[in-house]
Amino acid sequence: MDIRMQEPSNRLVSIDALRGFDMLMICGADAFFRSFEGKTNLVWLDALALQFEHPEWIGFTFYDFIFPLFLFVAGVSIPFSLEKAISQKVSKKIIYKKALVRMLILIGLGMLDKNAPFPFFDWEQIRLGSVLGRIGIAGFVTVFLYLNFNAQKRLLWVGGILLAYYAAIFLIPVPGFGAGNLSFEGNLVGWFDRTFLPGRLLQGTFDELGILTTFPAICLTILGAYAGEILRKTSQTKAEKLQALVLVGVVCIGIALLWNFHFPIFKRMWTSSFILLTGGIAFLFLALFFWIIDILQIKKWSFFFVVIGMNSLTIYMIYRFVNFRYTARLLFEGLYRPLGEDWFPVMESLGALALVWLLLYFLYQKKIFFKV
Repeated sequence: MDIRMQEPSNRLVSIDALRGFDMLMICGADAFFRSFEGKTNLVWLDALALQFEHPEWIGFTFYDFIFPLFLFVAGVSIPFSLEKAISQKVSKKIIYKKALVRMLILIGLGMLDKNAPFPFFDWEQIRLGSVLGRIGIAGFVTVFLYLNFNAQKRLLWVGGILLAYYAAIFLIPVPGFGAGNLSFEGNLVGWFDRTFLPGRLLQGTFDELGILTTFPAICLTILGAYAGEILRKTSQTKAEKLQALVLVGVVCIGIALLWNFHFPIFKRMWTSSFILLTGGIAFLFLALFFWIIDILQIKKWSFFFVVIGMNSLTIYMIYRFVNFRYTARLLFEGLYRPLGEDWFPVMESLGALALVWLLLYFLYQKKIFFKV
């Protein structure tokens, strides 16, 4: 783990801002928006709150997009860091080693995150799948592909992985259910993890962060690296880069919507259509941030998100182990008590967000950035 005492130079502010936006949704904003459900008679506010709940199985909400965006943004940064290493004539062996170490650290942190308090004396209860672990694996694979294949061939890898996953789901029979079963009980993903993945599964007989779903998820980071490659091209104007991002995003969404007719869009199984939909939306979000921040040069609003994005790993881990809502209640309950108990969850979530941001702002001001 690397603790950097100064802000990295030559960064695109839009990338850090988008990463910060995503982390805000993961570490506090989700709870804040959910807490509004049923608090008012405003239908649109209840509808917004429901967008921050995962569907039980098949279905799609905005909240389903947040983790895929995390994977995508992790890929966006890869061309910038690798091209710098390549220009310094760092050998592939050293780059592979760093990527491998990073992957192992993220897997370890992910296991700590998903198993706290860690069951040291009951290894069968350890959940191996994790958000950070998946990011580490996807990052390692994307680094390998980036160093050995050009952009077009990496996109072919994406297509091949998504088609192979699709074929496996619909052609490989599950004992007692047959092939192509997309139910919670009978799908290939759940059977595969029950059979081959040791430890505890998230839903007992199924884990959306298990073995098979890792393969399509990797495609999001590969797509992110392709977006990063577009952004760092010196042969294109900013307007041309923006057009490229939008075009790829629209194409991905179009294919996803067509594929949805046979392979439904839903996060639990990380279906191929889900990958292309969220990847396409991620391209459009990156294009929007790039257009506003780096083309129009309207940057002041983005500082709030940049502070979070510069220390994304820090807040992800701290938010898991520090109860900011409890602290916010101790500090601020006297201010919002007159609103009534129904509004306590809303104000606690808002207070927690404020405390989280102030902590990150302190680290930002001290130029302390924790990286892996």
